[in-house]
Amino acid sequence: MDIDNRKLKILAAVVDEYIRTGEPVGSKAIASMPGIKVSSATIRNDMAMLDQLGLLEQPHTSAGRIPTFNGYKLYIDKLMTPEHLSDDDRIMLDNMLGDDTLSEDELMQNAATALAELTQCAAVAANTAASFSVISKVEVIPTGKRLYVVLLITSNGNIKNKACRLQFDLTNEQLEFFTSYMQENLQGVAIESLSEEKYSELVTALGAYMISLSPLLQSVFELSADLKKQDVVISGERNLVSRSDLDKNDIVRFFEKKNDLSHLLDSSFSGIKVMFGKENGEFIIGNSSMVMANIKKGNREAGSLGVIGPMRIDYAKIIPYVEYLTQRISNMISDGEDDTERICEQNGKDIENG
Repeated sequence: MDIDNRKLKILAAVVDEYIRTGEPVGSKAIASMPGIKVSSATIRNDMAMLDQLGLLEQPHTSAGRIPTFNGYKLYIDKLMTPEHLSDDDRIMLDNMLGDDTLSEDELMQNAATALAELTQCAAVAANTAASFSVISKVEVIPTGKRLYVVLLITSNGNIKNKACRLQFDLTNEQLEFFTSYMQENLQGVAIESLSEEKYSELVTALGAYMISLSPLLQSVFELSADLKKQDVVISGERNLVSRSDLDKNDIVRFFEKKNDLSHLLDSSFSGIKVMFGKENGEFIIGNSSMVMANIKKGNREAGSLGVIGPMRIDYAKIIPYVEYLTQRISNMISDGEDDTERICEQNGKDIENG
C-alpha cells in the first residue's frame, strides 16, 4: 500500500482525535491542528482516498471519518509514537506488581489488576507456566470405602487433586506398588511431555495390576491435562460494562466464554499483538480491541498479559504499560531457570525415548 506522507499524517491525526473524543473527525478539525498546512478541501480529498483504501470509514453520510481495523493497524505499526515511561512510572508499576517473593500466579494477577486500574479497561492474564513444570510427586490417599484421592505435585508448587472411586478396596501392597510405579515412571517428567501414547504404554506395563490401578493412573493424566490448560484471569470487568461504546450482550457472552480465550492468547507470538473485536469471528466483543504481550520463563513461553477495551483505547499509553509489565514478570520468574529448563528438556527426551 503506497501512501504519501501527507495522507499518513492525516490518518494519524484522525486516529489521535477519535481516540481523544470518540466522535467522527471532520476535515475542519484536522485543518486546525498544528503541523497540518493544507486546506480543508485537500484534507477532504485525502480522507476520501483513505476511505477508498479501507483505512477510514464514514459512519453516516454527513459525518466525519473514523478509523477502520486496518487504519488502526497501520497507525499502531508505523504512525503512533508510544509514550515514554518515566522513572516515576516504572516505580509505580513495580510497586503495583510486587516483589519476587510472590508466585507466578500472584505476579500475573497483580499485573492484571494494575493494568485494569491504570487503563480503566479490562485486563487479562494467562499463565501457561504450569505445563512446563515437572512432576515432583504422585500420592494416593484412601479417604473412604473404595474412595481415594490422587495428589499430583509439580516442581513449581502446583498441587492438583482428584477423587477416584474404585470398584473395590485396594490392598497396602497395591498402593505401595502404585507409589513406586509413579516414582519410577513419572517423577521428574515434564507435564508437557505426557501424552495419550504414554498413558497407554504405562497402563499396559501395569500387567497384573492393570484392572485395579489403571483408574488411578487415568486420574494422574487427567490432572496433568488440567495443568496444560491456560489459566485465564480477567480483572476490571466493571470497566467493560461501564463503556457505552461496547455492546452489553457481547460483554456478557464474553464473560461466559472467557476460557475460550486460551487459543487467542497463544503466547507463541513475540512483541505486541493487537486483535480487534469480530475482525476474524473469534474475539466476540464488537468494536473492541485486545492488546497482548507474552511472558517468558527462561527460554520458554510462560503466558500472556494484556488489555481489553474499545477500539479507540489510547494505544500510545497502554502498549508501554503492557510491554514493561510483561518484561518485568519475565525477568522475575526467569532467575535460576537454567537448571530447571535443562531437567525439563532431558526428561522430555527420556519420555519420548521410553
